[in-house]
Amino acid sequence: MATGLLALLDDVAAIAKVAAASLDDTVAAAGKASVKAAGVVIDDAAVTPQYVQGFTPARELPIVGKIALGSLKNKLVFLLPGAILLSWAAPWAINPILMVGGAYLCFEGAEKIYELFRPHAAAEDAPKAGSAAEVEKDMVQGAIRTDLILSGEIMAISLNSVADKPMAEQAVVLVVVGIGITALVYGAVAMIVKADDVGVALARSGTGAVRALGRGLVQGVPPFLSLLAKVGTAAMLWVGGGIFLHGLHLLGVAEPDHSIQHLAEQAGAAAGGFAQWLVGALGAGLFGLLLGGVIVAALHLVPRKH
Repeated sequence: MATGLLALLDDVAAIAKVAAASLDDTVAAAGKASVKAAGVVIDDAAVTPQYVQGFTPARELPIVGKIALGSLKNKLVFLLPGAILLSWAAPWAINPILMVGGAYLCFEGAEKIYELFRPHAAAEDAPKAGSAAEVEKDMVQGAIRTDLILSGEIMAISLNSVADKPMAEQAVVLVVVGIGITALVYGAVAMIVKADDVGVALARSGTGAVRALGRGLVQGVPPFLSLLAKVGTAAMLWVGGGIFLHGLHLLGVAEPDHSIQHLAEQAGAAAGGFAQWLVGALGAGLFGLLLGGVIVAALHLVPRKH
């Protein structure tokens, strides 16, 4: 009996080890997927604060909360089942979909750069007339629609990272990534949009260093938001260009991805891992800018019939 019990305990221990290893693999896969989606995450965090501009401080966090819930719904209710179905029924379609998403990111990045020189969307960005509740509702719905595109790319990148895993593990990874990234993005957004209010409170009630910290927060938030927007634009070009290049490589078109990687490896051999990453990111970003510029030109510079 004791021997049988010990054997059973050994079996349970072995199963537990396998389960723990599987959990570790799933967590690691989710972490890798999140890193690959980092560029889109940065852009998501850069875009969202604009949706609470113009509202009273009391409405800022509720609006961010509504957008976060909408983002979570986008990821888990709409995109997750679609991603799993795609992985089961048409895994060959993942790469083309990623390439379309990468091209879209390149377009968005190039469009933002284009608007620096040729502002043309001021009228479209103007707030709509209506009550405060109606304006807030329209703003939240617009933010959730924008998030759907970014979340779709995040989930597609994550799915591609675990395409060789069992379907159940794919689902777990996508859930972990969806919840984790939503919490990260909108937690950061909440801190960003309230930083100036915290600064004002510290500047009014604090003394000495605390008051100086408060003034620093108030003065530092606008340039930080501007920097974040620029980083988001660069990240879109880098990530979008890299996705499209990798997709071309998988389709049998090795250039220019092969040359960029070769240059990156040479830089890494000469100056270390960071130099290799930097050259690779710059190459992907320049390609993304070129691709996005072509799309922008097609949409804005080519005369259209009315």
